[in-house]
Amino acid sequence: MTTFPLPLVDLLGQNGAFFIYFLVGISFGAVLETAGFGNSKKLAAQFYLKDLTVFKVMFTAIIVAMTLIFLSSAIGLLDFNLLWVPPTYLWPGIAGGLVMGVGFIIGGFCPGTSLVAMATGKIDGVFFVLGVLAGIFLFGETVSNFAVFFESSFMGRFTLPELFGLDYGVVVLGVVLMALFMFWGAEKIEAAMGGETAQKAPRRAVPMATALVALAVVGLVIGQPDNDRRWQMIEAEQGALLEQRTVQIEPAELLSLMHDSMIKVVMIDVRDERHYNQFHIHDAELVSMDDLVEESARLMQEPANTVFITMSNDEGRATEAWKVLRAESLPNVYILEGGVNNWIRTYSDEAFVRDRYVMNRADDEPAFRFELASGSRHPAAEPVLHSEVEFEPKVKLELKRAPTGGGCG
Repeated sequence: MTTFPLPLVDLLGQNGAFFIYFLVGISFGAVLETAGFGNSKKLAAQFYLKDLTVFKVMFTAIIVAMTLIFLSSAIGLLDFNLLWVPPTYLWPGIAGGLVMGVGFIIGGFCPGTSLVAMATGKIDGVFFVLGVLAGIFLFGETVSNFAVFFESSFMGRFTLPELFGLDYGVVVLGVVLMALFMFWGAEKIEAAMGGETAQKAPRRAVPMATALVALAVVGLVIGQPDNDRRWQMIEAEQGALLEQRTVQIEPAELLSLMHDSMIKVVMIDVRDERHYNQFHIHDAELVSMDDLVEESARLMQEPANTVFITMSNDEGRATEAWKVLRAESLPNVYILEGGVNNWIRTYSDEAFVRDRYVMNRADDEPAFRFELASGSRHPAAEPVLHSEVEFEPKVKLELKRAPTGGGCG
């Protein structure tokens, strides 16, 4: 089953996807203008606590979207790993928020709402957009002067559940309840400060709020899928690839990829540390199976031309690692056929293979003895590429269905 977010280009083609974007843009713009987001006076009034319509509209959109996103993720309809969550740069974010907040109060717009105002021919919106463009240009020309600060305090894809150590469902329900309380408080503040702009909540507000809380509770009860449940959702499709051996690549193909300047290869060695220290392929990363889910978030940030190769002594643990990474939606993941043992057998000299072979070994254990921990210093760790070696190519670089940027402004 294809889960959201949908690959619109694959389903509808480039023109079809553009048409959908156009319809969404028209709808979004119409809603913003109807809600008063093109009026700088109305936007600025929220900072003086006289008209909190914009606050209520935006917060409503946020909690509705949040509730539906995590409910859809809980029931397997949406892959949350493929949604863009902006990486956190704490201190640059705080500084940028202060600058934007001051600009919002003075200018009466944020970047997104200024486009709404400009589209309706408002002069202040036009000049605000011109200022935004000038600011973007100046920032691009001067960012190198403060690049250290701009890239400081990086925290990655950092969310509230990670900050508080709580389940996503608990945080969603908490934010919904907090928002409803703030809506009630906003009406009280408007009544005290807004005078003629104060409005009572419509009658349908209570049943809608009740429904939203109910959906948040359902999402909390179901819970977000862990890695095991995510694999169960894709096991029928992905398991067939394992059985057909379309994701197990020969050592010769891996070596060819390592020498391909157009491809970035990330080799993930999931063996025990002692086996890794005895021998490992040059540039292979030692990753514990217990850390794979957490590591997948980092691996997802790799460029689209990255191929990931899991490896163990044979294929057993590498196959389990492959399942974990595929369940986390990491694309272009393959398994080293026959594992590190097969690599050593392929690229070591005949005397080493004959004299150091281990008889009667257990599955997924080293097949060759090493007197010393040679790591990647062994000749087989970085063999010379021979173009005459033939192999059946299996790696097909798929367009990376990974998080892409987006958001207001």
